[in-house]
Amino acid sequence: MGGVWFTPLTVLLLLAISSVVHSCPPSDLAALLAFKSALREPHDGIFNSWTGTNCCHNWFGVSCDKNSRRVADMNLRAGTVYTTLEKPHRAGYMTGHISPEICKLTYLSSFTITDWQGISGEIPHCISSLSFLRIIDLTGNRISGTLPADIGRLQQLTLLSVADNLIVGEIPPTLTSLTDLTHLDLRNNRISGPIPQALGNLQILSRALLSGNQLSGPIPGSISRIYRLADLDLSRNQLSGPIPESLGRMGVLSTLKLDMNKLSGRIPQSFMSSGISDLNLSHNMLEGNIPDAFGDRSYFTSLDLSYNNLKGPIPKSISSASYIGYLDLSHNHLCGPIPSASIFDHMDASSFAYNDCLCGKPLKAC
Repeated sequence: MGGVWFTPLTVLLLLAISSVVHSCPPSDLAALLAFKSALREPHDGIFNSWTGTNCCHNWFGVSCDKNSRRVADMNLRAGTVYTTLEKPHRAGYMTGHISPEICKLTYLSSFTITDWQGISGEIPHCISSLSFLRIIDLTGNRISGTLPADIGRLQQLTLLSVADNLIVGEIPPTLTSLTDLTHLDLRNNRISGPIPQALGNLQILSRALLSGNQLSGPIPGSISRIYRLADLDLSRNQLSGPIPESLGRMGVLSTLKLDMNKLSGRIPQSFMSSGISDLNLSHNMLEGNIPDAFGDRSYFTSLDLSYNNLKGPIPKSISSASYIGYLDLSHNHLCGPIPSASIFDHMDASSFAYNDCLCGKPLKAC
């Protein structure tokens, strides 16, 4: 049998068809170019590769779905540029804003633009229409405005981070319907108002980082229902009221930072023998005695109760703690002898300073 022969015109036609099949669609190309036009990056040239009509091929930070050829991931991390382009490490810098045209990338599942310092403007509220989004990471920019009110529409979202920006307004109540969320980072913004009472609906959340804002009101007791929560940081806010006792009965919570708030009442007894190893309750208005509830399950890499209104003696049961790496009980109203225990051997006087009448090693003898 004879071979199959193609004329030069047929070959060119087949190559053209192949190119169209493997290119991203014109709508995605147009959305990316509009996104690019709203930004300025003068140093590293990360957009230099954004040329031609095939945005699925060698466009820095852009990845496409292999089957549909639709843009699926955008990953523009400042740190990634240094590694990829092999330039000396220095802070990345990009200005401009995030164009709403990004919302035309309807198959987008990951949207990461981090640590560029100069990107401003608001988060396009139409981002809530991108139903395939799993990751939104806009950390380390100068983004302002509010979080989208209907962010709860993103039912596949697993990570939301807008840390280190200028976000204002309240946490949208709809955020508590993001039941696939595992990582929530809103640190160091200007977010105000209460923590939503229904935050406990986020059952598989492992990290909730809300520090450095202007949050007020009580700590919702529903948080204790988040059975996978390992890291809770609510420090440097204006939270008030008592600390829920139920936080000390959470199965995997290991880091709890509530420092620099306006919390009052007593320290929950459950905290002393829970699985929490990094506990910071400093700079609040806590009162009463330190719970006499330490035991062999008490293992603290750091325990900071400084700058409160605690009184009475240091409980004798602290001697039975398995480990206390760092301890700060300073600036309270504690009184009486410091228990003699090996866990105190590596601590100096600063751990116990500025109390009413503590005595014994490492302070002066009683």
